[in-house]
Amino acid sequence: MSLFKARDWWSTVVGNKEEFDQGCLCVANVDNSSNGQDKIIVGSYMGFLRIYNPHPAKPGDPVQAEELLLETQLCEPVLQVEVGKFVSGTELLHLAVLHCKKLCVYAVSGMLGNTEHGNQYQLKLMYEHNLQRTACNMTYGPFGGIKGRDLICIQSMDGMLMLFEQESYSFGRFLPGFLLPGPLTYSSRTDSFITVSSCRQVESYKYQVLAFATDASREETEQQKLGSGKRLAVDWVLNIGEQALDICVVSFNQTVSSVFVLGERNFFCLKDNGQIRFMKKLDSSPGCFLPYCSVSEGTINTLIGNHNGTLHVYQDVTLKWATQLSHIPVAVRVGNFQDLKGVIVALSDSGCLQCSYLGTDPSLFQAPKVEARAINYEEYDAEMNKLQKIIKEATKTKDVLLKSEKNEELTLSVVVLSALDSVSQAVDSEVKAEVVPSMTVKITLQSRLIPLKIKLSVCVQPPLALTHNKFILELGTTKSRTVVLAAFLKGNCPPADLEGSALASYSTPKGMPRVAQCKFRFPLKLVCFPAQPSKTATQKLTIDTNKPSVSLATLFPDFDQTEDDQPNAIGFQLLAGSRITLLASKTSQRYRLQSEQFEDIWLIAKELVHRLEEYFRKKRSKDFACTFSGPIPLQEYFEIIDHHFELRLNAGKYEQLLSERAIQFRAIERRLLARFKDKTPAPLQHLDTLLEGTYRQGWEESVDASVSYLLKTCLSKISKEHGLIVPNQLSIPKDTNRLKKHITLLYDRLAKGGHMSLDTDADSQQLMMLPGGCTTIQESDLEDRPTSQDSKMMFTNHRHLNQQKT
Repeated sequence: MSLFKARDWWSTVVGNKEEFDQGCLCVANVDNSSNGQDKIIVGSYMGFLRIYNPHPAKPGDPVQAEELLLETQLCEPVLQVEVGKFVSGTELLHLAVLHCKKLCVYAVSGMLGNTEHGNQYQLKLMYEHNLQRTACNMTYGPFGGIKGRDLICIQSMDGMLMLFEQESYSFGRFLPGFLLPGPLTYSSRTDSFITVSSCRQVESYKYQVLAFATDASREETEQQKLGSGKRLAVDWVLNIGEQALDICVVSFNQTVSSVFVLGERNFFCLKDNGQIRFMKKLDSSPGCFLPYCSVSEGTINTLIGNHNGTLHVYQDVTLKWATQLSHIPVAVRVGNFQDLKGVIVALSDSGCLQCSYLGTDPSLFQAPKVEARAINYEEYDAEMNKLQKIIKEATKTKDVLLKSEKNEELTLSVVVLSALDSVSQAVDSEVKAEVVPSMTVKITLQSRLIPLKIKLSVCVQPPLALTHNKFILELGTTKSRTVVLAAFLKGNCPPADLEGSALASYSTPKGMPRVAQCKFRFPLKLVCFPAQPSKTATQKLTIDTNKPSVSLATLFPDFDQTEDDQPNAIGFQLLAGSRITLLASKTSQRYRLQSEQFEDIWLIAKELVHRLEEYFRKKRSKDFACTFSGPIPLQEYFEIIDHHFELRLNAGKYEQLLSERAIQFRAIERRLLARFKDKTPAPLQHLDTLLEGTYRQGWEESVDASVSYLLKTCLSKISKEHGLIVPNQLSIPKDTNRLKKHITLLYDRLAKGGHMSLDTDADSQQLMMLPGGCTTIQESDLEDRPTSQDSKMMFTNHRHLNQQKT
C-alpha cells in the first residue's frame, strides 16, 4: 500500500454505466489552441465521445459546464482515439476515432460565444474509411520517413495490417502465423511496426518489407479478400514468455529509442534490435503503463497502474514513488493543464476520470464535530405511527393482477343471450327432464395487433357445461373475431354458481405474454323454470334486510306468475332439484325461502341477494345489507353428511371385496408364472393391478382435518393450541360424530367473534358474544313480526361485513 495518496487536482465521472478500455483515453491539444494546453478526449464502448478542458477545483466540487467542451454520440462503439497530423495539406492536429467497421478523422474547433454560455465547440468530419474487416486497434506515425504528416495502420481481428495514407487506402498485409491480435505500435527510428503475437513473442516488421511484399494491384485486393498473400519476413523476434497488455516506443534526447512491453507479470525494456535492456518483475497485476520522461541521462521514468489501485513510478527498474488512486486505472496519460505540467490523467473501466499530481502535502480535511441535540420522542412516535398506517393500508390491498391499461392490445367481451335457444344444444346431459334448455354465448375478441395467435378458454361451474370450451384463433387481416357456443346443465344436481369466465392468452410481438379476462353470468332460467308456489315445506330459511321489501314481480320479472290470492309469492322448479318457494313479507323487511330439499335453497337465495343488491344499487342506496337471523340449520346439513357417508361405506365394502378377489388372482398368477415362466401373456401378469381396488380418501376425513386445524390455530381459545399439527395420514372414520361435533364448534366460535386468519394478532384475539337473545322465528310471525326482535346469531352478507362492524 502506498504511503502517500495522489493529490486530486480535478475529477469527474464520465457517462452513466458506460465501459472504457486503454484505447479510450487520449490527451493532446486537439483544438490547436494558441496556448498549447492539452485537452482530455474520452471515447466509450457505448459510442459517446467527450472532450474535457479541466480546471483546478476543490475535492468534491461538481464539474463546471464550461469544462465539458464537447459531447456527442457516434454511430458505433469507440475502440480507440488518437490525435495526430491526419489531414493532407496541413500540419494541424486532428482526431482519429476507430470503430469496429469504420475509421473517422475529425477536426475539433471552437468558436467564441456571444453570451454567458461560453465558447462553442464542434466536430467536423474530414474523411472516413469503411473497413472490410473488424478492427482491433491502430497506431500512427510518419511511415516511410515522410515529414509533416502521420499515416495510420489498423490491425484487424483476423491479423491484417491495413495502412492508410490519410484520405486514401494504401495497402494491406496479413501477419504470418496469426491467431489472436495483440498490442501494436510504430517505431519511427527503425521505421517498423512492433507487435506481440499469440505465441508470446515480440515481433518487428519493417515498413519497407510490408510495402514491397506484393504489388499494389487489383490482384492484391482479391488476395486480401481470400485471406491470403505473400508471407512477410520478420525483422526480429523476442520470446517474453507471457501475454502482453500494452506496448510503447519512446525516444528522448538523453536516451536512445527503446521499446517498452507491459506483460502480465513483468515489464520489459528492449533495444531497437530486440535485445533486452532490462526487465522488472512486478509485485501485483498491472493494468496500464506509460513511459513518460527521462530525468537523467540513460534512464526513463515509467508509470505503472495495477489492480490494487496503486500507481508506481519506476526509474528503469528502481521504484521511486508509489501513490494511491481512488480507482483501478485501465489507461494513464500525462498532460499540461493551466500552466501545470506533468498532470497524471487516469481512467477506470467504469468512467472515473481523475487528474492528479504527486506530492507530500498533507490533507487539510478534518471531520466536523457532531452537534449533540435532544431527541424529540413525540415527533418520532408520530412519524412512526404515520408510517405504520401507510404500511397497514398497503397490506390490505389484495389485488394480485395488474390493472388494465387504457390501450390494451386485446379486448375481450362476452354477451349471454337472454332468450333460451329454440333448439336445445345440450349434449349428453344427465338431467332427467324432457327438454334440457341451452343458452347461446357470444365471445368477441378485438385486437390492435395483426397477426396475432390467441388461445381462448371458457370456464363454467359444474354441473354446467359448454358445447366448446377451448379455441385457438388466429387474427389475420381482420382485427376482430366472434366465437359462438352454448351452455346447458349437464349434471343431475343444481349448480352452486351461475358465473363463468373467459380467458384469452397471447404474446406481444416482443415476446411478452399477456392475458385478457372477462367474467359473465347466466340467467336463472337456464337451470330452473317458473312453478306454482307451495304453501307447505319442511325446509325454511328467512333473510332479513334493512330496507323495505321489494315486490317479487319487480325482482323476478322473468318468473312472475303471481295470482291475486298470492301476490307476494313466487315459485321456482329446478331442472335437477326440488321446487323452491320465495315469500316476501308485507309489513316487515324479510324474505322467506322454503323447499323440501335444504340444499336446493342455496341457488335461489344467492340469486335473491344478487338481485336485491342490483336493485338498490340502481337506487343509489349504499347502506343496503342482508342478514340471516335464527339458529344455524346444522341438523339438515348433518343429515346430508350422514347420507353421503353411508354411500361411502357401501362403496368401501365393494372395493374391499374387489381387493380380496385380486389377492386370489395374484396367487393364481404366481402359479402360472412358475409353470410357464416367461411365456405368460402380458395381460395376465398385470391382472392384479387391474382388479385390485384402492381404498381412496374421501370428503369426511379431509374436512375434519381442516376444521380441526382451524380450531387449534386461529379459532383457538388458548394460545398454547397454536402451532399444533394435524396428522398428514388420514383414514376413513368409523362414524361422523367427531366431524359433526367439530363443525358445530367451528360455527359457535365464529358466532362469538372468531376470525379465520393466521395473523400476528391471533394470540390476542378475544372471543366475544354478539348481542341478542336465543329464540327461533315462529311460523306465524313471517308477516307480522316486528323487526326489532333480537336473535341469537346474525350472519351478514360478506360484502357488507365492514359496514356491520362500524
